[in-house]
Amino acid sequence: MNSIKINVSQQQLNLFDDEDKLLHQYPVSTSRYGTGNQNGSEQTPLGLHRIKDKLGGAMPVNEVFIGRLPHGNLEECTERGVELPEDVIMSRILWLEGMEPGRNRGGYVDSYERYIYIHGTNHEDQIGTPASIGCIRMRNKDIVELFRLIEVGTEVLIEDDG
Repeated sequence: MNSIKINVSQQQLNLFDDEDKLLHQYPVSTSRYGTGNQNGSEQTPLGLHRIKDKLGGAMPVNEVFIGRLPHGNLEECTERGVELPEDVIMSRILWLEGMEPGRNRGGYVDSYERYIYIHGTNHEDQIGTPASIGCIRMRNKDIVELFRLIEVGTEVLIEDDG
């Protein structure tokens, strides 16, 4: 099974095959508030995770998700007067579950309960710089590609070597 390593200091996501050979590199945007695992911190959590859920696979690129439900593209949402958050979740959602009890799983540090995703964004111009509120943002075309290449259960290691 493929695996993912996210390097926060480099703002980069690397996809590896089951023999640890690098398959793809993608620029990302992690939290503008740095790293941390605490509920309410709006920081990107560190440590070993796995993909718990994959959402949006049947939706078109640039689909807007609110509460994990599809609502149309940005233009359609604007025309209908849909109230959008600053950090719009778009195209695909890879919902992360922490694998390290006490660090990113359970209690006040649970990545899944914090709704930490890898997802597409309406802020593609900020990719490569820390700008999110905890999630890992990707360009919409990149998250669609990554979504096809991984499966539920794929390990995701988030580290900060800076």
